[in-house]
Amino acid sequence: MELKNIILEKSEHLAIVTINRPKALNALNSETLKDLDVVLDDLEKDNNIYCVILTGSGEKAFVAGADISEMKDLSEEEGRNFGLLGNKVFRRLEKLDKPVIAAISGFALGGGCELAMACDIRIASEKAKFAQPEAGLGITPGFGGTQRLPRLVGEGKAKELIYTCATIKADEALSIGLVNKVVPLESLMDEAKAMASLIMANAPIAVKLCKDAINRGMQVDIDKAVEIEAGDFGKCFATEDQKEGMTAFMERRAKNFSNK
Repeated sequence: MELKNIILEKSEHLAIVTINRPKALNALNSETLKDLDVVLDDLEKDNNIYCVILTGSGEKAFVAGADISEMKDLSEEEGRNFGLLGNKVFRRLEKLDKPVIAAISGFALGGGCELAMACDIRIASEKAKFAQPEAGLGITPGFGGTQRLPRLVGEGKAKELIYTCATIKADEALSIGLVNKVVPLESLMDEAKAMASLIMANAPIAVKLCKDAINRGMQVDIDKAVEIEAGDFGKCFATEDQKEGMTAFMERRAKNFSNK
């Protein structure tokens, strides 16, 4: 697997994915999106990975946005295709059957903010900044920003941020629900790994099914959503991990999950 702009590292049950274009502040061009697509292929097939941390190289930026130098001269059709590529890859990330934690060091602008929103959990450094500045460039958010931001922070706040192109700091991002946690920059990866460890201590199949129930249930009415939940709940009882988890609880001993 040859990757030009992304680094994939695996350690036991954890994968760390790093967007690695520091000279461009990790901006997303077509090549980087295709690299991420390849990484997702790998992660989807790897049953030994229970959790993923997604971050950007360097301290200045998580991802500073989509690559303007590539977008500048696109035609209408080319622009649509670029948007479809980004949306396809981000949707794959969102649906990945492992929890994904975004560790956001600095700028998460435009496509960078959209990439973070496609993750399950967002941990930001105190130096992180967020914005959807596309309208100031003559375009709309194109990688899911008009859809995920309202779902996370509410329609009114999302419209304010998108229409004004305002940049907000980490503390405001926390207050409106855009991020889960804000930590000192030097603690960012340690905090992300600590949260990943908490997740990985639980039954991997159960965690996967929790993610499935939340993601699918949020897109339908409550009556259909509880049917989805019941289905995923039932699937757990066909696993060895359910037997182990409940037996260990009754026997008051440590759990030993096998992802089966």
